Amino acid sequence: MNTDATPEPRGPRREQPKNPLHGVTLKAILEDLVERRGWEDLGDRINIRCFTHDPSLESSLKFLRKTAWARERVEKLYVQDHR
Repeated sequence: MNTDATPEPRGPRREQPKNPLHGVTLKAILEDLVERRGWEDLGDRINIRCFTHDPSLESSLKFLRKTAWARERVEKLYVQDHR
């Protein structure tokens, strides 16, 4: 074991300079997209029921936290909007 080496940071404190989503919560991403695009446009771009039928921030966050493919699409759209 090398005691001279600085240990790697662990957990959420790791710096990720090339990750555009680092430090941005899913709630902040969704709020930004709704403000920029509106629910109707989000539903047109990402066809998921929580965007197309009686959309709300709470129901959408609940679904996106459980559904990786939907969250990935939302994050991709957010990154595209912020280039």
